[in-house]
Amino acid sequence: MGRADGALRPVDLARLAGISAQQVRNYADAGILPPAPRTPAGYRRFDARHRRALLAYRALARGYGQDTARAVMRAVHAGDLPGALALVDAGHAALHEQRLALRAAGEALEAVAGQVPDPPSPRAGMRVGELAVHLGVRASALRVWESAGLLNPGREPGTGYRRFGPADVRDARMVAMLRQARHPLDRIRPVLEGLRRTGSSDALRAAIAERGAELTRRAAAMLEGSALLHRYVAGEDPALP
Repeated sequence: MGRADGALRPVDLARLAGISAQQVRNYADAGILPPAPRTPAGYRRFDARHRRALLAYRALARGYGQDTARAVMRAVHAGDLPGALALVDAGHAALHEQRLALRAAGEALEAVAGQVPDPPSPRAGMRVGELAVHLGVRASALRVWESAGLLNPGREPGTGYRRFGPADVRDARMVAMLRQARHPLDRIRPVLEGLRRTGSSDALRAAIAERGAELTRRAAAMLEGSALLHRYVAGEDPALP
């Protein structure tokens, strides 16, 4: 509990946020909390404003990420409210772009998943460099995807060069689209395995839906963070959780 005069110790703020007292001091040193006066003995004196700042920062970090949340709070404490709000706006714009990209990737992937690869001919297919140019990715990315087990191209007799047939090209295009939508490699594997095994795009739809749900959770966290930032800037004192 804080003192009767409203002063709060680092441990009081730490208990409120579920962090350590040292982390509270680190936040103060980093400019995440407003400047705190010190007692004659050199101890920081925190109060309700620091509590509001801590709540706002923790909520912002959940929605916008720690780097953006830190930059927002520093801008506020530097008196640069327009700069802080610009960072918040940029976070919402980035999330919106991710939603649009996910929607486009879902539509494109459904079309790609529905394609039936042509039967391969002995000389058909692309080499790594050709496929990289075709997809607009680096050749090194294709090799990483192969190392992760997502691609399994054949090899040319004699030279041993990789040769990507029609099915490999389709799979590489799907991986490229899912990576653009920020799916980790370990979540892409079941999508491809399901498509290869059964021809079903159920795993694909599940992956897209999972990513959509993640963006929705982030949007809700952004809303909470923005609300607490507004209360902090306006000097309102939200009730303790």
